[in-house]
Amino acid sequence: MKKSDFNYHLPAHLIAQKPLANRVESRLLSMQKSTGELKDQSFVNFVNLLNENDLLILNDTKVIPARLYGKKKTGGKVELLIERVTGQQHAVAHIRSSKSPKENTILELENGYECEVTGRDFDLFKLRFTTAQSVLEILEQIGHIPLPPYITREDDAEDISRYQTVFAKQPGAVAAPTAGLHFDQATIKKIEQKGISKAFVTLHVGSGTFQPVRVDELSEHIMHKEYYSVNQSTVDAVQKTKAEGGRIVAIGTTTVRALESASIAGQLQAGMGDTDLFITPGYSFKSVDAMLTNFHLPESTLLMLISAFAGYDPIKTAYQHAIKQQYRFFSYGDAMFLYD
Repeated sequence: MKKSDFNYHLPAHLIAQKPLANRVESRLLSMQKSTGELKDQSFVNFVNLLNENDLLILNDTKVIPARLYGKKKTGGKVELLIERVTGQQHAVAHIRSSKSPKENTILELENGYECEVTGRDFDLFKLRFTTAQSVLEILEQIGHIPLPPYITREDDAEDISRYQTVFAKQPGAVAAPTAGLHFDQATIKKIEQKGISKAFVTLHVGSGTFQPVRVDELSEHIMHKEYYSVNQSTVDAVQKTKAEGGRIVAIGTTTVRALESASIAGQLQAGMGDTDLFITPGYSFKSVDAMLTNFHLPESTLLMLISAFAGYDPIKTAYQHAIKQQYRFFSYGDAMFLYD
């Protein structure tokens, strides 16, 4: 298939710029994979779509305040987006400036912090922070929430808590696992009270999740890499659920990527590392049975992933329905549940 097969027109006013007052007020479009049947619901009804023997798997990554502002010693302004923390004082980042900084350039940040450009890693810049404090400690002091490029406003105090899941634990993501944003603690408690188990994986979402596919032939696309970890307790929970006839319900495409990356050998195995798994129509899913997800950008790898999971034509029909019904799209938008 081609990139252009996944294009669609989205009116700009449907791109959610702010979160709703309450996480669970989001709308939910459910689609039964076997029939293509669509139902307009509210996210508060999500628990009713689950079975008692289901297993929910959530991504416990934590968004770090990865955007930094500063200037070169020569005075030129710079904007940094930390892509990955690689050590106590080291990171790789995207840098926006009038001219790309050269090796050994010192960048002056807020509160007197500095970092040095030590080299390049393809389109990323290698950085060394020149204080005893760790990169994560510095980010907590002067970093900004890295809102996606389609949110056309500056981050504010509300984003600190709302562009983060309530179960975030492992710092390292520079974009939120957005399907998880719909959950509050009360909803998680309702799910537990119904007897539904949950388990966690970690996938540190990178800014590459927003990068456009630049080639029309999908087979030529080079997927960005993201760190993932699946522990043995999650593997055991998945095996137990499947043995008892339950469904593995992945909360978000990032959870899907982690589970399927750990299933490359044919069945789920504990492990960690970098994944560049690119899921497109024709892919055979090994671990995931149902998926909660948000609505994704045209021609994005995430749209291709859900099309592989639920079918190209059914997803196309569902998106047309969502646009007609004025659903809110992307990170702070509404949700979709794909199941059988």
